[in-house]
Amino acid sequence: MVRQVYRFAAVMFALALSGLTACGSVDVKNEYPRPVGGSERYDSTTAGAKDPPGLFSGLEIFGGGSNEGAGIGVNSFLWRASLDTLSFMPLESADPFGGVIITDWFQPPEAPNEQVKVTVYILDKALRADALRVSVFRQEKTAEGWKNAAVDPKTITQLENAILTRARQLRVAAVN
Repeated sequence: MVRQVYRFAAVMFALALSGLTACGSVDVKNEYPRPVGGSERYDSTTAGAKDPPGLFSGLEIFGGGSNEGAGIGVNSFLWRASLDTLSFMPLESADPFGGVIITDWFQPPEAPNEQVKVTVYILDKALRADALRVSVFRQEKTAEGWKNAAVDPKTITQLENAILTRARQLRVAAVN
């Protein structure tokens, strides 16, 4: 009997404590730091984006939700440009909410003893160079099978530049 009372008291204390912690709030500033000696800049690709203020606030369990959070969670110009640039390769996976595109192994017709695989990470909603990261994997065919080979860093840079150039073209076309 005494054990049940202690258990009941512990459960009630835990519920009361969790209820009180929900009352508190933290004032969080989501600002991008200004460059040293620079001025503020306006980024129209992320203007109006809202982050949910709390742990469960984005769930909208009891209705009243809106479609503001619908759509992809990354920059749509970078996403489309990445797909356009890699369209000659077979896709293994494309996650528009996580911003990851993974191609399958591709053998260029001009190099039948070589295959490449590309992974593109879109890291932000802004159309910026640091919102894009590309990984390229290369294998060469030997007598034992496919062996990993080094990738020239220029290849990665050229692929990133091609994606960024296409994204800029898409954005200019959308604005005009």
